[in-house]
Amino acid sequence: MQQPIPERLQVSPFLVLYLIMSMQIGIGVLGYQRIIAKNAGYDAWISVLAAGLSIHVIVWMIYKICGTVEGDIVAVHAYVFGKKIGNLLSTVFIVYLLIFALAVLRTYLEVVQVWMFPEISPFWYSLVFLILSVYIVFGGFRTVTGIAFFCIVLPSYLLLTFGFALRYAEFRNLLPILDHSLKDMALSAFNMSLTYIGFEIPLFFYPFIKDAPKSQKWAHLAVFITTIIYTIMAIITFTYFSEAQLAKSIWATLEMWKIVSMPFVERFEYIGIANWNLIILPNICIALWGASMILKRSFKLRQKKGVVALALICLIAIPFLDTRAKINLLNDWVARIGFSVTFVYVPFLYIGTMIAKKVKNK
Repeated sequence: MQQPIPERLQVSPFLVLYLIMSMQIGIGVLGYQRIIAKNAGYDAWISVLAAGLSIHVIVWMIYKICGTVEGDIVAVHAYVFGKKIGNLLSTVFIVYLLIFALAVLRTYLEVVQVWMFPEISPFWYSLVFLILSVYIVFGGFRTVTGIAFFCIVLPSYLLLTFGFALRYAEFRNLLPILDHSLKDMALSAFNMSLTYIGFEIPLFFYPFIKDAPKSQKWAHLAVFITTIIYTIMAIITFTYFSEAQLAKSIWATLEMWKIVSMPFVERFEYIGIANWNLIILPNICIALWGASMILKRSFKLRQKKGVVALALICLIAIPFLDTRAKINLLNDWVARIGFSVTFVYVPFLYIGTMIAKKVKNK
């Protein structure tokens, strides 16, 4: 059990809704439709729904784990494995959060380079973005939470713009339903990993929530909302594109913005991409905050120093990710690690925590 966090540093339980949504809605939204359709075709919307529903079980486990030890992932590892092995295992999560932040930032930069500014310098853009992120993290967890709240609320109007694609929707594209094997559907659900990961962050900020057990319903609501958003967007995309067209569309979401027609704007995709700055900002901030908090708790490194060090590692790594193949490889690894952490390690940790609890009680 770790020392309680002062109430002035904690946030209200309902804000967990925005923290989880701001981590789940990121760069994956821009092109997940083509990836999930590779295996399950246009039955993939069912895989999106099934994968989203399965996440609720993992969220329940996370709250059970953190509630048992009344602490974060570092406290859980110490409780189950002891301090030395626990700190070693916690280091893995530092790497996980760091490469997550790196993948989000570099993939967004690729979108900016391809769609808007081909000559933009990834290094200088990343420098400015990371300075802003570090500045936000320096403000503490309440500041990070505030950014997550506004970065969900302010760009939420973008969801309405996908209604323009419904004018050209061909719902017969979805037929016949359930035309693929369970194996194909499962592979499609697995391919949602990069898009869905982020819901595991209560492992890192659980002690910073006032009356943390009450926030569980908000965590489940966040997962439910993102599941519905992704399912509806997949259905809209599948009815707008034929399967042959979608197979060639790397960023299907952006291509649907091409048809948005308004009297005051000609190229709406530029506005959408610019707004996506706000959407990925909490992705980076929460990841840097979580990784630096683990550094502080496990290795007694001051959080401000840890944040700067982690941001510098990201900045140094950005110029090396200079091709589409390297960025794709990074995203694939983040998806695989994210899946392993959430659907393999969390259940393992849940079993370990329950065993440790019984042993300690005896």
